Amino acid sequence: MSSKKHKNEPEVPEQEATPEPEVIETPEIVDVKAEELEKLHAEYAAEHDRYLRLMAEYDNYRKRSSRERENIYADVRADTVLRFLPVYDNLERALAQETTDEAYRRGVEMIMKEFTETLAKLNIHPIEALGTTFDPELHNAVMHEEDETKGEGEIVQEFQKGFRMGDKVIRFSMVKTVN
Repeated sequence: MSSKKHKNEPEVPEQEATPEPEVIETPEIVDVKAEELEKLHAEYAAEHDRYLRLMAEYDNYRKRSSRERENIYADVRADTVLRFLPVYDNLERALAQETTDEAYRRGVEMIMKEFTETLAKLNIHPIEALGTTFDPELHNAVMHEEDETKGEGEIVQEFQKGFRMGDKVIRFSMVKTVN
């Protein structure tokens, strides 16, 4: 098409682009916008702080739950081993008895060795008592006697062996102390 005008067309003046009205910001408007901005910054800071606290609480919860699971496992294991310790006591009594049957004695020794190895694999170790100083966190004194040749609080006899799992005492040693 040509850009020529036809005779019958009315002439339309070209329209000028209307400029955007200029917004004049008065000091009141600037103050209101600054106040809104400060309010939004404060809300953001409060939400961010709440988010960080929530994340810290969740992390603490996760760690606490993990520790509780581990402690439950350790408690169950300690309780189970405690139920087997009378077997250890009976094997120890059997070894203390004199016998003429060496095959019987070797059999009991082998069972005792395997039992103590199994306990060691479970991190269960006997508490040393004989000849040591009495410690109420490890020993249970059931008898006491005076003997000037021994040291103060020395353990001279062990009636029942105590056991610990790591730092936790499963069963206290029942002992006799002197002085």
